[in-house]
Parts: sequence; C-alpha cells; structure tokens
Amino acid sequence: MRSAAYRIAFVYSAAFALAIAILGAIIFWAMHVAFTRQLDTMIRDEAAALVSEYRADGASELAEAIGKREAIPSHDRLFYALFDAQGRRISGRLVTQRPALGLHDIVFIDPREGPDAGRGFAVDLGDGERLLVAADRERVEQIDRTVISVFLAGFALVVLLGIAGALLLGGYLRDRLGAISGAAEGVVAGHLGARMPVSERGDEFDRLASSLNAMLERIEGLLENVRQVSSDIAHDLRTPLARLRNQLERGLGGDPAAQHAVIEEGIHRVDDVLALFAAILRIAEIESGKIRRNFAAVDLSALVAELAESYAPAVADGGRTLGWDVEPGIAITGDRELLAQALVNLIENAQRHTPAGTAVRVELAARGDARRLSVSDNGPGVPVQDRERIVQRFIRLEGSRSTPGHGLGLNLVAAVARLHQARLSFGDNRPGLIVTIEFPEDRV
Repeated sequence: MRSAAYRIAFVYSAAFALAIAILGAIIFWAMHVAFTRQLDTMIRDEAAALVSEYRADGASELAEAIGKREAIPSHDRLFYALFDAQGRRISGRLVTQRPALGLHDIVFIDPREGPDAGRGFAVDLGDGERLLVAADRERVEQIDRTVISVFLAGFALVVLLGIAGALLLGGYLRDRLGAISGAAEGVVAGHLGARMPVSERGDEFDRLASSLNAMLERIEGLLENVRQVSSDIAHDLRTPLARLRNQLERGLGGDPAAQHAVIEEGIHRVDDVLALFAAILRIAEIESGKIRRNFAAVDLSALVAELAESYAPAVADGGRTLGWDVEPGIAITGDRELLAQALVNLIENAQRHTPAGTAVRVELAARGDARRLSVSDNGPGVPVQDRERIVQRFIRLEGSRSTPGHGLGLNLVAAVARLHQARLSFGDNRPGLIVTIEFPEDRV
C-alpha cells in the first residue's frame, strides 16, 4: 500500500464495490416491498370475496366457504379465522389472537413450526364478529433469502474481480510510472542522454513522457551550450589576456612614452573583453523575456529604411555595396532598439564575412500572413551543414579566429527573433547567403 498506483486502483475498486452494494440494497428493498404488496393485495381480495358471501348468504355460508377453502391443498393457501365479540374463534383453523382492524403483521401458531409470522387483514362483519384473512410470510421470506444469496454470490464475484483488476491496474500504473522514474533517476545520476519510454498508443503517459523528453533535450542543449560557452570564453579570453600580460611586462622597463603606448593598448584590450561580457549579458537579458514588458508599436518600414541608408556609406567604404527595398506601412509590436541591433548585426555580418565587391541587399515585404525582413549577399555563402551552428554562441567557421568579433552577432539575432516570436532562417541566395526573419501577422 506504499504504492500510489495500487492505492488508486484499490480505492477505485472499493468505490465500485460500494456502489454495487448500495445498488443491490436498493433492488432488494424494492423487490421486498413489491412482493409484500402483492401478498397484501391477495389478502384484501380474499377478504372482500368472503365479506360478499357473508352479505349475500349469512354466517353459515361464510363458515362453509372458509371450510372449503381450508380443505384445498395449495402452496399459496391462505388462513382464516372468524371471531365473535368476545374474541373467541368460532370458525377457521387460524390460531391467533383477535386482531385489530386493518392490514398488519400478526403472529400465529403453525401446526408444524409453532409460532410463526404472518400478514393479516381484519374486517368487521357486524354484531361484533370479525373476519381475519392471513398468509404466511414464508413465501416473501424465501424470496428474500434467495435474492440475498444470489446477490452475495454476485457481490463476492465482483469483489474478487475488483481485486484482480486493481492488482492488474496497479501493476500497469507502477510499471509505466516506474519507467519514467527510472529514466529520471538516470538523468539525476548524470546520464543526460536517458529518455522516457514512449509507446505507440499515444496515451496520457506517452504525452507526459514526450513532454519530459522535450524538456530533457532542452536541458541537455542548454548544458551543452554552457559547456561550449565556457570553453569558447576561455579560448577567446586567453589570447587577449596573454597578449595584455606580455605587453604590460614589456612596459615595465620602458621609457614613459613606451609605457603610455602599452597602457593605451592595454585599455583597448580590456575594453574588448568588457564588450564581450556586455554582449553575453545582453543576450541573457533578451532570452529572459523581461524586455517583452516594454514592447510598443514599431514602424518597421521606417526603421529598416533609416538603418540601411545610414550604413550604406560604411559598407561602401569597405568595398561593398548596400541596397535596400522596403515596402512602406509595415509595423509590428516589439522593441525598436533590439530590432535595430539585430538588423545592424546582420548587415555587419554580411560585410565582415564577404570579399570586396560583394553586393549586400536588405528587403522588407509582406508575404501572405507574415512580414519578412531579409539580408542577402552574393558572397561565398555558408555550407548547409553549418547553417544551424552559426547561431550558437562563439561559433566562428574560420578556424584561425582571426576575423574581428567573438561569434555572438547571430546568436543575438536569434535571441531577438525568439523574443518577438519570429522565425529566423538561412537560405541559399545562389550565390551567397540570405538570412530571413519572419514576423507573424497582427503584432501591432
């Protein structure tokens, strides 16, 4: 009984058995009342017939009619007694006391069994004479005993089936819950790849297991991301910090001018490290979802056109071109600063990872039920197998890691897209890469 599964199963079986017992008691009482009323009706009808004979032919004919009825052997035979005003029995074989008028239970003397219970109906005939017609309750009692015996046998069978069903149900619940519990214990023990078993039935346990598996996959992904972030932070910080230390050592014995240059270079490298941590904290703040409380209506068309126009000269200075095609009147609900940062990151990413002469293009248009913002280029593009990786933190496809940056730009773009419930996707621009942020409709 320490098992909740068995307790639930046995409580259900006990409740079912109790319901059967209550139903059986109700049926028994209804049958008992029906047979008793049937007996009462038979007694009343017989008394009415004898009273009619008495009214028509007198007391002598009544005594003769009673004698004839008592002489006929019958399983359902009735008993008769005629009493005078002093309570003496003057006719009939029924041995009992002079009863009160009406229908009620009586006690009579059975020649074979002795005192016995019966049901009688008494009526006055006149001159103090009283006629009693009665029946033995044995018939009703026998039916009662038969019904009770059948019910008890059926109830015992129901209880046995209930116990067997409870054991089967409890075992089933224990096994299903035990499988989920075992997988959870495996995860706690450090086996992060453990998953809850899911059958093909698709029942509540399977839906629960699927939800838990999705949660575990998310947790495993987050832990893997934490490990990867920790490793990449250590890798990205080790080189600038080592260089900073070497420069500081070289500046210890130099002249004031050299020391000043070393300090300036050290400040630059520290600022770079601080910018890295600021970017990480910014992404964490976006992923927390708290910024959503500050959402407001944003004219996305105006924002995109403004940023494209502002960054076109800088892109041209780098030997590339920036064009844009913005459909007017597109607005969404969101954070203007984050949307601007995401677009800037996409433009800078396209500029940083493409050769000179590349054409970069920004487009904003309504497509059916969505609003699509895209940044494309005709550069070398990104291999298909790497397109899902480039949104992870500190992922940089070039192995030397000599390109400026820390690999957080697209990760921030992905965080901004999730915050705005938008879908971020990467495609082939033939040639080049196209990055699309698709905002759902009705976001204003």
